[in-house]
Amino acid sequence: MTDELGPRSTEGKLSVVMAVRNEEDHIVDCIKSILAQEVDRELQIVIADGRSTDATRQLISSIASPVPIVVVDNPAQGTAAGLNRALAASDGDIIVRCDGHAVLPPAYIRTALEVLNDPEIGPQIGMVGARALTVGRGFVQRGIAAAMSNPVGVGNSKFRYSDQPGFVDTAFLGVFRREVLDAVGGYDESLERNEDYELNMRIRRAGYKIYYEPRLAVEYYPRASLGALASQYFQYGSWKRVVIARHPESAQPRQLAPVALVGGLLLSPVVALADKRLGLVLPLTYSAAVLAAAGVESGKRRDLAAAGAVLAIPTMHLSFGLGFILGRRRGNG
Repeated sequence: MTDELGPRSTEGKLSVVMAVRNEEDHIVDCIKSILAQEVDRELQIVIADGRSTDATRQLISSIASPVPIVVVDNPAQGTAAGLNRALAASDGDIIVRCDGHAVLPPAYIRTALEVLNDPEIGPQIGMVGARALTVGRGFVQRGIAAAMSNPVGVGNSKFRYSDQPGFVDTAFLGVFRREVLDAVGGYDESLERNEDYELNMRIRRAGYKIYYEPRLAVEYYPRASLGALASQYFQYGSWKRVVIARHPESAQPRQLAPVALVGGLLLSPVVALADKRLGLVLPLTYSAAVLAAAGVESGKRRDLAAAGAVLAIPTMHLSFGLGFILGRRRGNG
């Protein structure tokens, strides 16, 4: 990495951008967490609303804010389109990507700026990403949260479980220099899922690095039912196929493992006809790994609900794999 990539100043204005739709249950807490940030810097909040049909816009308007809160329309309703519209309406030198469900810890932006200003690693960084601290309220949601916080469930997606900072391929949300987003062209609006990963891939391709900082821990509430989780991961798999079709070099083992799992489980009965023991190897090995992960999470969290990971992990894996196999066949979605 050299200075050819441009200026390194992080001393300018901050813009927090987000794309929301029907976030009346979360938007007030989200904005309050932004207003509570420990930064002495000019700040604005820009929200692209996907034509919410609930009280989201009214709640935003009701907040007494010492900083400008700008709301722009997002007729396309997609996350990528909304973020691009929010970016276009913002004027900060530093862009903080937020989510309507997120509650940022008070030191979030200050910590990200410390990383960007680090003389050793800062000049290399295109994005500082957060940890998705997955939590749940009800019994089922807590089991799903456990599944999404264990390496057996999410592979080497370190931003979901790791306490170790460092360079990664992607991370949660993100704090960017505007010049980096401008250089790579913002978010790809043709993607309904995987837009963050695809953006980070283009940032890395441009010569920058993605840095994971676990001190940026943001609570994330997953789907509250196995059916909703299955639908979410089927879409993830389907859109991951689109991204890999466009950018084959972006494929990671953790993304292809669920596809191999689905294929292996479908073939296991056939193999068992010839050799019963061999046919049971994959189902038994996988079951043991899932049971072990659920046990680890139950002990770590001291929560019986975490044992629900035994159902949530296969739901995630099989839905993703089937989405990849059966989903969108063409790069244009």
